[in-house]
Amino acid sequence: MLPGAVIGWDMSAALALGDALGVSPLAMAELLPVIEAVMVRKLNEELSANGGPGVRP
Repeated sequence: MLPGAVIGWDMSAALALGDALGVSPLAMAELLPVIEAVMVRKLNEELSANGGPGVRP
C-alpha cells in the first residue's frame, strides 16, 4: 500500500471476474499483467495531475 498512489490490482479478483465471464485462463495470464501495468501508470498520472486522491471539481 502506498498512500496517494495505485500500486496494482487484486489479481485474485481479476482472475475470478475473468473466469465468471468465461475468459480463457491462458488469455488472462497473458493479458492481465499488461493491462494492469497500463492502468496503474495512467491512474497514477491522473492522481498526480489532480493533486492526489479525492473528488475533482
